[in-house]
Amino acid sequence: MTELSDLIGRAERVLERLETLLPGPAQAPDWAAAVAFRWQRRHGRAQLKPVTMPHLIRLRDLQDVDDQKRRIDRNTRQFLAGRRANNVLLTGARGTGKSSLIKALLNEYAPQGLRLIEVDKTDLVDLPEIVDLVAGRAERFILFCDDLSFEEGEDAYKALKSVLDGSVSAVSDNVLVYATSNRRHLMPEYHDENLQARHVDGEIHPGEAVEEKISLSERFGLWISFYPFSQDEYLDIVEHWLKDFGVPKRAIAAARQQALQWALLRGSRSGRVAWQFARDYAGQLQD
Repeated sequence: MTELSDLIGRAERVLERLETLLPGPAQAPDWAAAVAFRWQRRHGRAQLKPVTMPHLIRLRDLQDVDDQKRRIDRNTRQFLAGRRANNVLLTGARGTGKSSLIKALLNEYAPQGLRLIEVDKTDLVDLPEIVDLVAGRAERFILFCDDLSFEEGEDAYKALKSVLDGSVSAVSDNVLVYATSNRRHLMPEYHDENLQARHVDGEIHPGEAVEEKISLSERFGLWISFYPFSQDEYLDIVEHWLKDFGVPKRAIAAARQQALQWALLRGSRSGRVAWQFARDYAGQLQD
């Protein structure tokens, strides 16, 4: 009997040690510590880590995307007011302000209770856990997935589909997903997929692989597209940032040709390139 008791005691101690090693459910963070959080999973343990220094870009800093700003701003205000709103997919040319627009919305509406949780693509399988963690909170949460793209068979793809519109349980009404991507359908499409179409009794049935690719993007209720900037739009953005960095008017006028050369060397007239040129130009003037 003594040997049995000793064995049970040893087994209990081993189980206690295992419990400390096994990942448990994520604990709620200090919600007052920040307005933005980043979901991190390290060594099997997940946590919402406060972002103490968020990007302080403003809505007025985003130039020549007025229609895109208007549409996502309206959707976000509906969400904050407790009215019906849609998950949003922002797609299009790189460097045109897709991610910056979401960050600017946070800075604009954080005082009204908007919060942002950034989730990497590799952690999208944890979306149901994140949704459960914020359910019942008074704040309104945007789950921010930046630069999304998927390959065939990824678990994260199915997890995102489930949270958007495919689970048997409803998502809390204080959560929306805002995602950015350079691909409208979020997955690569190949020419040979057209060969999967076949005729059955005179009816054409598209390849199921193509339908699967389209099904995820269709779960976003609002699509917002971004396009490459013209030369004049690019120069408008350069001028805005030079003014914001305190560059004198005469120096701004003189920067036009250098700004065009900078874009030519970079092979792009994007908002990101304009901001990078303005930082370089303003930094040289500080010397």
